[in-house]
Amino acid sequence: MGVLAIGVLAACGDRDIGLRDLRSFDRSPEEFGVVPNRPLELPETTTLPPPTPGAANRTDLNPKADAVAALGGNPAATVARGTAIPAQDAGLVSTASRFGRDAGIRAQLAQEDLAFRQRKSLFTFSLVPRDEYDAAYRAQTLDAYRWLQVYRRAGARTPTAPPEG
Repeated sequence: MGVLAIGVLAACGDRDIGLRDLRSFDRSPEEFGVVPNRPLELPETTTLPPPTPGAANRTDLNPKADAVAALGGNPAATVARGTAIPAQDAGLVSTASRFGRDAGIRAQLAQEDLAFRQRKSLFTFSLVPRDEYDAAYRAQTLDAYRWLQVYRRAGARTPTAPPEG
């Protein structure tokens, strides 16, 4: 029996735990799977432009740019332009990195988070799929209402917050 348990734990040691299980097991339609198409437009001319392999089609959906435009931003800012920092973000980046920055921090954090999730996955085996995100990171979360009260008692101006519930 002990050998079987060790074998099961060893087999699970290398797996990546996907903490978010957002599958729906009811047979209802997925409301976020429906993407509205843009309205049809009559072109100014019926002459077709020359093909541009690899370029975007003007009817292709770009939900990120659409969301930025809906919120009053510049949708052109969502287009990747190499690795250069956009001019409008230069001040933010220089302030954020004024004490130095580690170019490999993202890779390091990804590796540490993977190790954390693998440790958590050893003890979260379940026959029923469930969302494990909140349980795995519970010790690392802040109680927003507790800290709101701490800052208010200290005299800090704080925004309003919805009632706890």
